[in-house]
Amino acid sequence: MSASIPKQMKALRIHEAGGPEVIKSEEAPVPTPGRGDVLIKTSWAGVNFIDNYFVSGLYPVKFPFTLGSEIGGQVVAVGEEVQDLKVGDEVGAYPGNGGYAEYCCTPRARVAKLPGHVDAKMAATVHLQALTAWGLLRESYPVQKGDTVLVHAAAGGVGIYLCQMAKNLGARVIGTTSTEEKAAFAKKNGADEVILYTKEDFAERTLALTDGKGVQAIYDGVGKTTWEGDFKCIARKGTIASFGNASGAVPEFSLMKTAQKNVKVTRPTLVNTVGTQEEMERYSAEVFGLLEKGILRPYVDGEYELSADSLRKAHEHAKGRGSRGKLLLKVA
Repeated sequence: MSASIPKQMKALRIHEAGGPEVIKSEEAPVPTPGRGDVLIKTSWAGVNFIDNYFVSGLYPVKFPFTLGSEIGGQVVAVGEEVQDLKVGDEVGAYPGNGGYAEYCCTPRARVAKLPGHVDAKMAATVHLQALTAWGLLRESYPVQKGDTVLVHAAAGGVGIYLCQMAKNLGARVIGTTSTEEKAAFAKKNGADEVILYTKEDFAERTLALTDGKGVQAIYDGVGKTTWEGDFKCIARKGTIASFGNASGAVPEFSLMKTAQKNVKVTRPTLVNTVGTQEEMERYSAEVFGLLEKGILRPYVDGEYELSADSLRKAHEHAKGRGSRGKLLLKVA
């Protein structure tokens, strides 16, 4: 079942690894859905830091590679095995790649039908990052009332959702940011205390805030520059959840490092947290429920058009110390 679909589309792709200059805006064939796939006409795409890993080559990919990991749009075709979605349905999806294009094809297991209170733009704003945050808080370390947790980059896209959700679960939330403005933003979104890592040692300050005990969990999307400090301020039997490499890849380490405090270390990915259709539907429903209740409060920091130059500007903004919340590409 399908709507009228063109043969060619506009897409943002890379043909080699490198710097921002390798991102190209070009015509590409509209993908054809397989038996279990859904073809989506993209309305909005969420900009995510993982783009930089693909562009730089940190995450090797097969070229040409279409960027974009999070979209909202409308179903225009489904494979013959897809029985529960139809042409015209409004959906959100995290395809992994292919999102920065006028059409995106992705397996059914990565698509969620949107409830009435969530439109395509909102789906692109919250879906991937909120699913990431919710998976961290429910699986990597299930936060309990009374826990104290540390959230790095607390004013970022995933960071604000971690603060909002963890606070709602009854945790005391300590965040790290680079500026006073971001600190105020993080506090507005649920952080109880915020450490400016540009002015003080976050590990020492975290220990001071917890009477030397440390925190039960650390949610770290920064990576290389925070890694050693994480081990200093994690509590005995605490959990370090490393889910990103904004400052570079986490260095190799001996397993004996975890024995000092019986620390648990995990490196979750969304594709394995939400890897089945049942998980996608359940987690999406929970996230959309938090949105409806006002617990999840998105913040859009910028909107850009679908062009290589605009995406480069969005990436540059995301890396800057003035960025907060979510960046979007308007596709249609």
